[in-house]
Amino acid sequence: MIYTGYELVWMFLVYSFSGWCLEVIYAAVGRKKFVNRGFLNGILCPVYGFSMVFMLVFMHSLRGYWFYLFLGCMIIGTVTELITGLALEKIFHLRLWNYSGKRFQAGGYICFTAALTWGFLGFLVIEFINPFLLMVIRRSPGIPGMILLIVALVILAADTVTTTAALLKIKNQNPAFAEIAEGFTQASKSLEGFIIKVVQRRVKRAFPSLEEQETEEQQLERERRKTTFAYGCSFYKVFWIFMLGAFLGDLTETVFCRYSMGRWMSRSSVVYGTFSLVWGLGVAGITVLLYRYRNFEDRYIFLAGTLLGGAYEYVCSVFTELVFGTVFWDYSKIPFNLGGRINLLFCFFWGIAAWVWMKLLYPRVSGWIEKIPKKAGVWVTHLVFIFMVVNVLLSGLALGRYSERAAGVPAENDIAVWIDERFPDERMERIYPSAKIRR
Repeated sequence: MIYTGYELVWMFLVYSFSGWCLEVIYAAVGRKKFVNRGFLNGILCPVYGFSMVFMLVFMHSLRGYWFYLFLGCMIIGTVTELITGLALEKIFHLRLWNYSGKRFQAGGYICFTAALTWGFLGFLVIEFINPFLLMVIRRSPGIPGMILLIVALVILAADTVTTTAALLKIKNQNPAFAEIAEGFTQASKSLEGFIIKVVQRRVKRAFPSLEEQETEEQQLERERRKTTFAYGCSFYKVFWIFMLGAFLGDLTETVFCRYSMGRWMSRSSVVYGTFSLVWGLGVAGITVLLYRYRNFEDRYIFLAGTLLGGAYEYVCSVFTELVFGTVFWDYSKIPFNLGGRINLLFCFFWGIAAWVWMKLLYPRVSGWIEKIPKKAGVWVTHLVFIFMVVNVLLSGLALGRYSERAAGVPAENDIAVWIDERFPDERMERIYPSAKIRR
């Protein structure tokens, strides 16, 4: 199902509020008193809003397939929770929840019980709750609804800025955010002091497991990061891993198609170069998510790669169809497939690829990248990054016109005319031979 931006924002707010209510009830039952469990000062838990919106956009086509819907929602909710926990620790050096005492947990950020909860909530929302909510949104008066939405977003933005500034004022780690906190101070010193005290007191009450993450090891890492290019799991390293994964993934698929289908065919995602964005983003994403757990046993890496890879490929299939109206792969003829978007065999390939990458290849590749001279590495990275951004944008425009031409839509401006001249149907069919235009 395709939702409008208006509907998505409303759903984000409603489910953020619902998540806040669930957290408050859970804390009240467990601790016998009211505690505001939200990260923000207000009555919203954005992690619930984002998780549910992602589930609604990418998992809606699984309605009726109860097991797969539950599994998909469980994976999306768990990954969102993991990314949120890692981001909060990276930015604020704080741990706002900790599952370390539970069984089947990973780093204290996620656990099996919480994953099951995400699956149940997503299933409940998609199958029963959201159809009713969507009906209410669509039948509500347009102008009052838009005014109320704008007011809610303004309040949310103010709450986010003040809470972030207050927490960063407490930590005083990032100079850029320290300036935001200082500006907040100049705007209203008295209010700032009050908010900082309230936020600090409330966060410590709501999350008794709150802990500082600054250690001697991190201090040593900070010193090494100053002299080493792409040290640790930094942006530069992740970017070059993305480029390597995109290139090798394209070559792998090309060779696989040659020997399975008997012909050479392009598997590139972009109009310039042999790069598969699905593989690049997949390898980069696996690296970011599993970096902390790279020393875990092999079976855990394989299982994580199988589940995350399958969910990722499914999401990519839905996204490209929604945005470009194009299906880039169809597994309908392969056994154990789900809507032609993923199949069990390729999910196992993701698991094997995750194990091979994290256990065998990543340590070597990481060492090679870190040997690049820092100054040269930074400049080259920026140039290649700009090239890929332009390449992806141009590919998106070309695919958009490809779909429009198939639907009989004429070029209406100079850019569309230029794209039609540079990327006619014949060239697009050579670059994307497996693409199917949804008419």
